[in-house]
Amino acid sequence: MADIMYWEAIRRAHDEEMEHDPLVIAMGEDIAVAGGTYKATQGLYEKYGEERVIDTPISEGGYTGLGIGASFVGVRPIIEIMSVNFAWLAMDQIFNTAAKVRYMSGGQLEAPVVIRSPGGTAHQLGAQHSARMEKVFMGVAGLRVVTPSTPKQAYGLLKSAVRCQDPVFINEHELMYNMKGEVPDEEFFLPLEGSDVVREGSDVTLFGYNISVHWCQQAAETLASKHGINAEVIDLYSLSPLDRAGIKASVAKTHKAIVVEEAEAPVGVGSEVISILNEDCFFELDAAPRRVSALNVPIPFNHGLEKAAIPNASNVVEAVLGMFGKT
Repeated sequence: MADIMYWEAIRRAHDEEMEHDPLVIAMGEDIAVAGGTYKATQGLYEKYGEERVIDTPISEGGYTGLGIGASFVGVRPIIEIMSVNFAWLAMDQIFNTAAKVRYMSGGQLEAPVVIRSPGGTAHQLGAQHSARMEKVFMGVAGLRVVTPSTPKQAYGLLKSAVRCQDPVFINEHELMYNMKGEVPDEEFFLPLEGSDVVREGSDVTLFGYNISVHWCQQAAETLASKHGINAEVIDLYSLSPLDRAGIKASVAKTHKAIVVEEAEAPVGVGSEVISILNEDCFFELDAAPRRVSALNVPIPFNHGLEKAAIPNASNVVEAVLGMFGKT
């Protein structure tokens, strides 16, 4: 078991999959000679050469389309879009081609392509570089969406995504690349469907994904030590498809639910989870589900305003206490 950083786990998965299959390639801006903005492809250019680790022009629509087209004929591209904010420029290729080609071709074509991209609010990057777009991708039929919250997940999900015949979007977070965590030394794969029970609990379920899982864990510790509330924490690492059975099982045990997300609330992950609760386990609920989310504003550049716009563990604690009538 190695204690490595999130970016190192991603790099290891790249390396192993490229070594396993010569048709696995990596594409993106500054991923080759520079080793990637977040080091996730460091050293791969020197090992595999310019034909398999490709520095692309600043044209997200162009190189994403090129990678998707290559996947039709057997290549298995891992495409890095430097920031999810720039993925808007590749939406047509991802949504109208990769996600739909199997259906539109009657099963004659598949797009086994992986698209990785970091998003989220980092440190004063402004409104145009702080997007949380997972809710956009998870609404597209034919596209799998996963979002790792630990180095172990980052490694196992990327390896599974590379070997999947479906197009997979991997939503990473800019603040987690230097996060350390244990990753087994031996090769392993994580399923692209499901969720993880990060902490067992009996009083309320905190649903998180990506960075918000860590806020949920911090809040659960505070709730247990200071308020005697035993919270269960569920990591919704698969956003499309969502783990309906896992969501239902947890709430059937705790009878209360709060969904925590860094993105704005409207038309978001929280909305979808609460819809599942209403449809599948309405009579299990002892209280109306709540959401903890960002303010519905463009993310400010000003540091104080940026912090005010984004939720944190304290907001999760407040939401739980409010649900229990303790505020």
